[in-house]
Amino acid sequence: MSPMPISRKQAMELKRKLPVNRIFSGVGRGAKSAAKMTAVVRTPPVPAGVEKPAKEKNVGANYDTKWARTYPARLFRLMVMMGVMRPVVNLFGSPTIVGTDRLRDVDGAVIFAANHHSHADTPLMMTAIPEPWRNRLFIGAAADYWFTNSVTSRLSALIIGAIPVERQRISRKAIDQSIELLKDGWSMLIFPEGARSPDGWARPFTAGAAFLSAHANVSVVPVYIQGTNKVLPKGRSFPKPSPTFVVFGTPLMAEEGEDTKTFAKRIQQAVSTLADETSSDWWQARLQQARGETPSLAGPSSGAWRRKWAQNKGDKTQRRRWPNF
Repeated sequence: MSPMPISRKQAMELKRKLPVNRIFSGVGRGAKSAAKMTAVVRTPPVPAGVEKPAKEKNVGANYDTKWARTYPARLFRLMVMMGVMRPVVNLFGSPTIVGTDRLRDVDGAVIFAANHHSHADTPLMMTAIPEPWRNRLFIGAAADYWFTNSVTSRLSALIIGAIPVERQRISRKAIDQSIELLKDGWSMLIFPEGARSPDGWARPFTAGAAFLSAHANVSVVPVYIQGTNKVLPKGRSFPKPSPTFVVFGTPLMAEEGEDTKTFAKRIQQAVSTLADETSSDWWQARLQQARGETPSLAGPSSGAWRRKWAQNKGDKTQRRRWPNF
């Protein structure tokens, strides 16, 4: 016996009346069942008096930058560096790079520790650091400045290869990540002052570079930067052309029994010697160093006008002009 034929309209009506379809179509008692099902799936409410745990955000010191060291991200960063960053640095900074020959005997990863004047220091250093260190480089950047939201976090990790570092307290996560990358052959650029100089004179170096060097067993290359405080000083949003200098020093390692604070002071002393070398010459700087008379990067303890005058005294980027009477 053949089945009784029904029309298409009748078939659709029968399907609609099935219990399971009534639930998802929101018809009749099925809608109440759907509401019950949703209530079961929904997260149960937190009882009164119990503090609800905050959801951890993937920004700031918690931002994961591993993706920025994949091959596609590195290729994009190289294209930006060579196609955009280097022409802009050459246009506004006209950099003079000295001392790269001091790195010819270095094999493997190193930590580049430089004084910090300006946001222009980062692109200047990224383009000045020679190969092969330039190709596998990461930067320790302030988590409370460069990783404040998802947009700046992604751009910082992608464009400059930054990892978040907390300035207010010691972050075990940042330390472990840096040591792991250094041991894996990645070199690091770090500004031990922790923040940009407000007047061009250096702040005391923190022990971060010295600590990482000792625990990852890599050398620290002292670097002196001059002129970026005129290209893009703190408080200015647009650069202006001014010559810059980058001087690489001889790589340093912690000596037997030397603690990280003493090593950090020796790194800063090496940067001071490079600054003296820039303002005079190699021989005079070494004589001053031997006599213990190397000028301090911190500048004189005097008024603002005296500090500014002393800073420009040995600055090769300072243009000499006739006095305007």
